[in-house]
Amino acid sequence: MMTTINSPITQRDQKRFSLRYLSQSVTWALEQEARLSPKPALVDSRGSGAHKDMHLALMLASANTLEPYFLRMAQTAAFESNDTKLRTQIGLIGREAEKAMLQTTQGVNTHRGAIWALGLLIVAATTHDTTIERLLSRAAAIASIEDPALKTTQALSKGQQACREYQVAGAREQAQQGFPHIQQQALPTLWESRARGDAESSARLNALLAIMATLDDTCVLSRSGISGLVTMQTGAAEVLNAGGCNTFTGRQALRQLERELLVLNASAGGAADLLAATLFIDRLFVSSTSNNKYQQ
Repeated sequence: MMTTINSPITQRDQKRFSLRYLSQSVTWALEQEARLSPKPALVDSRGSGAHKDMHLALMLASANTLEPYFLRMAQTAAFESNDTKLRTQIGLIGREAEKAMLQTTQGVNTHRGAIWALGLLIVAATTHDTTIERLLSRAAAIASIEDPALKTTQALSKGQQACREYQVAGAREQAQQGFPHIQQQALPTLWESRARGDAESSARLNALLAIMATLDDTCVLSRSGISGLVTMQTGAAEVLNAGGCNTFTGRQALRQLERELLVLNASAGGAADLLAATLFIDRLFVSSTSNNKYQQ
């Protein structure tokens, strides 16, 4: 029901309006991550990277398909005070979102990891009086609650298989730890790049590279093993050590990293998901107070 000019907006209406903004911001972050170029061996505006089954239009269609499900997660979090019940309900919504995604993409996994990470963050963001630290702590607390429906899950995802095979932490552990790569690498690098005058696209690429330099990306491990992971981490660090993507030497190192990753068929999908989450957080806490300067 529409609110007239003279009628008061109830607290529930205020929450609903705010939740809509949150879900739109998630979609925005997914779209910004997809379009960002040149991401090494990832889908972007130039092409499909190391993927034969993905392209930019598919990524954008997937992001738009997911928006109503992120809205439902936020609405559930706004009015469910029991965290155990909340974890169960958002798990159900997340699996519905995954089914919708796969239907849109005809079976291609475009955003499974993003559903998990951004789902937790949008749920945590429904607490209005918060900081980035409290947001990430809240997301970690929810991620640490066991989802009873997972007990009946039979098949492991490729990421979970990589975790088991290589004995590394995956997306689940990343969330339970409060997304340390976002808090300690991505956001500081994004802000430092902006502060020194880098182009916004370069600042975002540098944030992605900061994640790639330190993350045990299970997408890379599942596609190219330890050699791919070492290549990714070493190459990303070399770009940053050369001054980042806004320098001539940094751009040369970035092109070399992409060539090496393409040979190995390695794609840093986990890092890309965390970049989208980084952009979502940045929009809520930084860009929204900067006259939309960074909301390109």
